[in-house]
Amino acid sequence: MSLSRAPRRRRSTSGRAILLTAVTVVGALTLTACGDSGGGKSAGSAGGNYVVGPSGISTVAKADRTEAPKLDGETVDGKTLDTTTLKGKIVVLNVWGSWCPPCRAEAPHFAKVSKELADAGKDVAFVGINTRDNSKQNAAGFEETFGISYPSLYDPDGKLMLRFPKGTLNAQSIPSTIVLDREGKIAARTLVAVNEEQLRSMIDPLLAEK
Repeated sequence: MSLSRAPRRRRSTSGRAILLTAVTVVGALTLTACGDSGGGKSAGSAGGNYVVGPSGISTVAKADRTEAPKLDGETVDGKTLDTTTLKGKIVVLNVWGSWCPPCRAEAPHFAKVSKELADAGKDVAFVGINTRDNSKQNAAGFEETFGISYPSLYDPDGKLMLRFPKGTLNAQSIPSTIVLDREGKIAARTLVAVNEEQLRSMIDPLLAEK
């Protein structure tokens, strides 16, 4: 009898270990899906050719920048958009979801800064990448609530985020913000929600570039 009980105890221990591992993986995915709105240093990678500031914003020197991938498709409002047509402008890419609390926290800052730069005639284009929303209705409601006037590509499966080459400053969490220079190269990135001051700190140096 004692011999028959021992294997059952070992299987039970193994089962608990597998369960704990599964819980750990799910927890990690949850954190990645909707990042903390606080600061912190990125754990991402870009070959080491970038600098991470105290606010968690990574920047790349002009000579070390990598070409951003083509991001195209249908927008939340049913139109089409191709980011490669925006070369010549600074492009601010913001990955967001209507279900994400940090995304809601930063949305008013994006609405304010995008409008002010447009009113000032600056060559800056804002493009959202809406992801993991099951319907355009939720995404459109988010844009209306926060006064987002620029277009957002509708990317429910997150496929557009996978187009960024490995080893570059890519989008690894929600929210993420990536800023491209006038040549369409990746110049700055943050993996957390930003306020107005942080957002401008990513854009203003590129406006000043010759």
